Amino acid sequence: MTTPITFPSGFLLGSATAAYQVEGAAHEDGRGDCIWDTFSATPGAVVHGHTGAVACDHYHRMPQDVALMRSLNLGAYRFSVSWARVCPDGSTVNEKGLDFYSRLVDELLAADIVPWVTLYHWDLPQALEEAGGWPARGVVDRFVDYALAVHERLGDRVRQLTTLNEPWCSAFLGYAAGVHAPGRTDPQDGLRAAHHLLLAHGRAVQALRERDPGLELGLTLNFTEMQPQDPASAGDRDAARRLDGLANRFFVEPLTRGAYPEDVLEDLGELWPQDLVHDGDLADISTPIDVLGVNFYTGSMVTGPDPEAAPEAARQARAYDAPSPNVGSEHVVVVRRGTPVTDMGWEIRPQALRDLLLWLQRDHTGPAGTRLYVTENGAAMPDDPDGTGFVDDQDRVAYLDGHLRAVHEAIQGGADVRGYFVWSLMDNYEWAYGYTRRFGIVRVDYDTQERTPKASARWFADVAGSGAIG
Repeated sequence: MTTPITFPSGFLLGSATAAYQVEGAAHEDGRGDCIWDTFSATPGAVVHGHTGAVACDHYHRMPQDVALMRSLNLGAYRFSVSWARVCPDGSTVNEKGLDFYSRLVDELLAADIVPWVTLYHWDLPQALEEAGGWPARGVVDRFVDYALAVHERLGDRVRQLTTLNEPWCSAFLGYAAGVHAPGRTDPQDGLRAAHHLLLAHGRAVQALRERDPGLELGLTLNFTEMQPQDPASAGDRDAARRLDGLANRFFVEPLTRGAYPEDVLEDLGELWPQDLVHDGDLADISTPIDVLGVNFYTGSMVTGPDPEAAPEAARQARAYDAPSPNVGSEHVVVVRRGTPVTDMGWEIRPQALRDLLLWLQRDHTGPAGTRLYVTENGAAMPDDPDGTGFVDDQDRVAYLDGHLRAVHEAIQGGADVRGYFVWSLMDNYEWAYGYTRRFGIVRVDYDTQERTPKASARWFADVAGSGAIG
């Protein structure tokens, strides 16, 4: 028997999606191409050549989708704005694109659902990519202009604005490993992109706060637990330190401490572009934020050679192995533990979410007075619908139950966690996996676009409606 738990009064329970994954309407009302339109049209880039051209057709079905959210008792809906819909060429504002988001916000507010807006969820306008993309410093100013344009239209009704979603993925999966858009495979491009993403965040926060001091501003980072295969092995401890450094500390420390971790810069060695960080950049990046969004899915066990051999091992891996997102530590190997995994092959580690939230509270967000929200957590599972389209996904229910309990334990341990968003509201375009992986608590039949709440949706609706797990 599990123990009933109750979340604090006002704890926000919602769900999330991203524009390219759900909207469709790829060329309607003036929307321009984004890097995912181009990447998904590249042969071999995405499973089965799937694209987001139609996705879940949310652009046309938005009112019904908001009614569905209301039926699931969601207190908030975290969605992203398509930069290419709002600024098709990366800079010129398209009012028709903003019209859609204005209608969405009105629909949400009428349903008593908080609109939680993410400005960037990986869909850079293709025009800006052709001008250099995130590795080019000029994109920073374009992002600030775009952020202000969105606020100009929505700021009278939207009070929560997130600048970026998962800059680690944008930078290292997109520009170093090449498995996400735009598909580049240059480690230094990845590092330049990472810095410019953080700089764009900081400068956008400054501009938005000057425009509207009452906004609740922040960004969302993805975190992954890293453990050594053998804690007694210096090489395995070094491997865990390296990937924890690049995946986790490389992004949170500039925000809260105004500096990149020294050990990570040492790991990067000659890869770190000496002309990258300009005077004042880190002060801009560390502009105080109100909220840190935490995306968490899994943990990893890793192994590596003795620390003395690591730099040469990394150089050899860069030269002879497939491109890697682990810039400067490409030699580190992830080890399977044989523990339960999701349909993505990701290990299920709810206790790691508790430990992560407590670490952030102790070392980063607590001292800064920054509130925490779990902005994504969920699981792709091998769903098996019955004849009516219903999915009895007790595996996903168990995943969500375990992770929500971990959040509750973190709150009891002193972490200032104010809300939780399940990923995702509905099955959608899962990036390079196309439509072959399903994260939704609502099933989407991609042939008919029919939405069918799964057992997990019914379960989460009870939690969201009561603020408790029985």
